[in-house]
Amino acid sequence: MHGISPLLSRSLLWRGPHVWTRFLDEQRAHTRARHGRIQELLQSIDQKARETGVAATALKGAALHQIGLYEAGDRPMADVDLLVRPADVERSAGMLSSLGFKQTAETWKERVFTPVGDSAAADLGEHASNSLKIELHERICERLPRYLTDVSELIFPAQPRPGLNSYPSNGSLMRHLLLHAAGTMAFQALRILQLHDIALLSRRMTAADWNEIAGPNSPAPLWWAYPPLELTSRYYWASVPARVLAALKSDCPYILRALGTHKSLVEVSYSYLWIKAFPGIEWSQSLLEMLDYALSRVRPDATHLALRENQAASQVWAKQGDWSGMSQARRIARWLSSRQTRPVTIHAVRAALARAL
Repeated sequence: MHGISPLLSRSLLWRGPHVWTRFLDEQRAHTRARHGRIQELLQSIDQKARETGVAATALKGAALHQIGLYEAGDRPMADVDLLVRPADVERSAGMLSSLGFKQTAETWKERVFTPVGDSAAADLGEHASNSLKIELHERICERLPRYLTDVSELIFPAQPRPGLNSYPSNGSLMRHLLLHAAGTMAFQALRILQLHDIALLSRRMTAADWNEIAGPNSPAPLWWAYPPLELTSRYYWASVPARVLAALKSDCPYILRALGTHKSLVEVSYSYLWIKAFPGIEWSQSLLEMLDYALSRVRPDATHLALRENQAASQVWAKQGDWSGMSQARRIARWLSSRQTRPVTIHAVRAALARAL
């Protein structure tokens, strides 16, 4: 659920029962084998992109491995994330099709491509035989909580070449990690692995890199960056300069600073057990946005309802229990009359218990 089983297998001092240590060791082995498959896929994408003249950036996990922050087997990757220019989206989709992938979903954030012979060997954690997905992005953005915050122009290289490109700088990579963490914190979907990524990268950051986040080289105030960086500093020995935290804190809106930066890891992650009516409302930047977001939660639009239907039909966690298939009216009635557990959290707990038994 938090993506850290492979890391725990070689760093956790508490050994625990045999079934626990065996699971961690298996997760590391699966992650290492899966890493090899991902590297082969990235090489194929790079070659095909060069042939077709498409410039792309391999995001997050692939980039962190490329700069040596992780060894093979350390960090699980559920999919390969690619960023391309909007003008290259259709050519990129054709390129992925030629590699044996088909588009199976599309959201406001990305297009999802899965292998033609898609398969899943495990419900819990990593498995070397699980299919590799590719998520194709034409922009880097998050909903916080209602409106999009977009940092695409600061992530894509200024002069990209055909094939796979790196982030322009460590500062650019950090900006993406912080925005992604902010987007997941707002909807209680943060994973410990995301904080681990930020903590490791912070130790590589130079003064010039930090200036891209909070300094004279920063193109705009990052009002959303303080909560994830503050949370990382709370749980990790992250090398974050005090001046950076102070600058980001001053840019952070008062309500978010007051309500969003005192929560525990559990409260902003998949570990939180209960469904909330208005998760992340403190990330709104105005009273009008708060009201708009609250209304969207009570009366979701057609796009949101279609996304729910897609999840109910395609996600294993959504198929367990009746919540995912409920109408909005029944959901409201259920929430008002009882405490509803989050299907994605319960799915992980059930899968773990089933394995133990």
